[in-house]
Amino acid sequence: MIIGIPKEIKNNENRVGVTPAGTMALVRQGHTVFIQQNAGFQSGFTDEEYVEAGAKILPTIEEVYHTAEMIIKVKEPIEPEYKLIKKDQLLFTYFHFASSETLTKAMIESGSVCISYETVEDPDRSLPLLTPMSEVAGRMSIQQGAKYLEKPLKGKGILLGGVPGVAPAKVLILGGGVVGTQAAKMASGMGADVTILDISMKRLRYLDDVMPANVNTEYSNEYTIRRHIKTSDLIIGGVLIPGAKAPKLITRDMLKDICPGTVLVDVAVDQGGCFETTKPTTHEDPVYIIDDVVHYSVANMPGAVPYTSTLALTNVTLSYAIQLANKGWKAACASNEPLKKGLNVIQGKVVYPAISEAFNLPLEDINNFLS
Repeated sequence: MIIGIPKEIKNNENRVGVTPAGTMALVRQGHTVFIQQNAGFQSGFTDEEYVEAGAKILPTIEEVYHTAEMIIKVKEPIEPEYKLIKKDQLLFTYFHFASSETLTKAMIESGSVCISYETVEDPDRSLPLLTPMSEVAGRMSIQQGAKYLEKPLKGKGILLGGVPGVAPAKVLILGGGVVGTQAAKMASGMGADVTILDISMKRLRYLDDVMPANVNTEYSNEYTIRRHIKTSDLIIGGVLIPGAKAPKLITRDMLKDICPGTVLVDVAVDQGGCFETTKPTTHEDPVYIIDDVVHYSVANMPGAVPYTSTLALTNVTLSYAIQLANKGWKAACASNEPLKKGLNVIQGKVVYPAISEAFNLPLEDINNFLS
């Protein structure tokens, strides 16, 4: 198969779809890999490394899309890329369709085959291709939250871990999944007073067993959230419903109960955000303030640490990419149930229920395409 790796063009997106090591593995399987010039540079990988791994360099993004049968990238295509996508072309990337009707309709119109990293789902309901970026984003949420608590950045002026004789900051984490767990590890390691809310008692029991003494767990409901936001200094939104829009756990009217200078970090922004006042921001302009509450909602947080993120992403996507390239998307998805769940849009038809529900679009039976 002919595989294309374009350079990411989303604002400050420095990751790249495949590392040189991943490229070598694909080439060793007999596939041809074309990578756009300097696509890996911001992640710390040179064109020379890709050439040594067996890739061929193309100078423009247009040539990559025109040449490739399968595109492997990191972030969803944005408007300048829509016209480059060909009918029946296979796209393997993060899409987060439920948060963007414009993107969904563009991919429907393209006639391409869209496999979303974030909806590939193992039998235990874990999301293997989303997990490493959730790990990165969860840890980064605390780094960024601690920074924006500083007074010059309009925060409360609180040091996350406090000092002897001064109490640490209170951190509230909504969601005890991968993001919440990693955020709690970072926040507790810095000495903060951490509370995790979740609706799964099984998950809360697990977290209560493994977390240090400065992490508390509570069952999540509106009453509990309203009580905690009054005294929290940093609030992390880490709730995910696979492939669907995130629930709005902090509404616009609840901001009046949050102290000025509190920082809200919405890691669920790719799925529409779990705060009603969330709007996507960029690394270039990451925060905005509503009712004196600082909002941080960068839609590609791991793009700020591209070397770590690209390695972590290729570690989990490569085996699936090889299956797709070796067998073709139909045979690969028919024989691999987790990968089958990654199919979202096929040749102009929506096959993933959460996308159909989000935009009231007809839902096609996925098996019609695989039989």
